[in-house]
Amino acid sequence: MNVYWLEQTIADVPEDTDWLSENETASLHGLRFPKRSDEWRLGRWTAKRALSIFLNVPADPLVFRRIDIRPAPSGAPEAFFDKQPAAATISLSHRGGLAACAVAVSGAEMGCDVEMAEPRSNAFVADYFTVEEQALIARASAADRDRLVALLWSAKESALKALHEGLRLDTRCVVVSLLEASCDPKSWSRMLVRYTDEHRNGNRLFHGWWRLCDNVLRTVVAAPPPDSPIPLALSEHCFESASSLCA
Repeated sequence: MNVYWLEQTIADVPEDTDWLSENETASLHGLRFPKRSDEWRLGRWTAKRALSIFLNVPADPLVFRRIDIRPAPSGAPEAFFDKQPAAATISLSHRGGLAACAVAVSGAEMGCDVEMAEPRSNAFVADYFTVEEQALIARASAADRDRLVALLWSAKESALKALHEGLRLDTRCVVVSLLEASCDPKSWSRMLVRYTDEHRNGNRLFHGWWRLCDNVLRTVVAAPPPDSPIPLALSEHCFESASSLCA
């Protein structure tokens, strides 16, 4: 299965909001804090940019207003086009002014996440990781520890999004297995993430990919098993607003 990947930053988001749908405009007005508003706009912008390429529709405000990103009852983002479910599955994540959107065919179970490789306490590791994962972290060198913790945490987040559960589930129900590690920051490496919950009779296996570049971990998992994420190219799909045109 193909999974497509797009990243955007706060600097990429237009200052105006004429590209938001009517529902999204109302939601934006309900956000009180500027930081939350900026992150929310960044996520919507990244999703619409990715969807416009995936759905092969023009990148302009009139079309973007017809794309509506709504939260499902679970909180997961769902895409609509002209008030009908779009022929796509999306997952969103943002951290530190960077947002990522993964896109796949309708009906796929998919989750993505971005995390900064930063120091995490031993208490954090003890609370959220399995005994096996804690042992793996304990064996890591001091230089590798932060990156490994961020990778395992990000993979768990991706799987919990694919399950449409988020952090409502115990993160120790999700076990990450790293299958390879590429030295090329442009390449993705494979992993497996298994969800097991005896109380819910849950047992799922997700195949996934991870990549580390510029101290940022990116992860995506899906079922059916995805091929390595395909970057979406914006060079030939430029957004044209009323206030700025693409060169």
